[in-house]
Amino acid sequence: MRRSVRSPGAVAGAALLLGLFLLAFAGPLVSRWGYADIDYSALHRPPGAGHWFGTNRIGQDVFAQCARGLQKSLLIGALAAFFSTGLAAVVGVCAGYFGGWADRLLMLFVDLMLVVPAFLVLVLLAPRLRSFGWLAYAGLIAAFGWMVTARAVRATTRSLMKRQFVLVAGYMGVGPVTTIRRHILPHLASFLVTDATVAVAGAVISETGLSYFGFGTQPPDVSLGTLIADAADVPTTYPWMFWFPSGLLIVFVLACHLVGDALRGVLDPAGGSASADPVGSGA
Repeated sequence: MRRSVRSPGAVAGAALLLGLFLLAFAGPLVSRWGYADIDYSALHRPPGAGHWFGTNRIGQDVFAQCARGLQKSLLIGALAAFFSTGLAAVVGVCAGYFGGWADRLLMLFVDLMLVVPAFLVLVLLAPRLRSFGWLAYAGLIAAFGWMVTARAVRATTRSLMKRQFVLVAGYMGVGPVTTIRRHILPHLASFLVTDATVAVAGAVISETGLSYFGFGTQPPDVSLGTLIADAADVPTTYPWMFWFPSGLLIVFVLACHLVGDALRGVLDPAGGSASADPVGSGA
């Protein structure tokens, strides 16, 4: 925590993320307009006292819609990153720890998933899963976002298998589940936390892309993608309709990468592995 506070990137990224979360979840509480409310007396009105981010072509408040869209994108991105990182950890650790036929089968599955055109599959499946709500979008995005991380986890696990504390655990008859839980996952934790932070940004971009092309969030609900798509033809005529949701997306992705880069330097997986080796304490 002390090293994180001394990192300008971590502080800046965390401050931006905090501000975005406050906008998404506290913004609707302080605005007198709902994202679906229509002000018929204020069509295409620029930002002002009555409408902080202006209104769109039918009089809906852009601030309320941006808060709702950011809220939906954050929820989908966070859940998709959580599921994809968890799946990558399970597949990568199992392949690296057990080796042999388990490794070959799991890596064959990973290679097959890598050659699948992910966005095309998402476009084909998303309309068929609309009845399940936004949870289905999070699951779909997670299903195609874990393979590269799984390969990195496998490589790290295979290197840890040669470390003395893992070998000693095996000689003492410690079971695979206990070895993985006590000796493998703690050395992967910093990498997985960093990867999950960056994966949130990728998941939000994927969800925004789906919604932009009409395959994600559907009206009357909104997301950043639908807001950007609705204003794609008026970025110069009515700039507040386009630049506010686009700016929020850019700031969020930037904040995630700032936090991810800072965590990579602060957690220092290589240094943490050496200091956490229990062999020196006589384990």
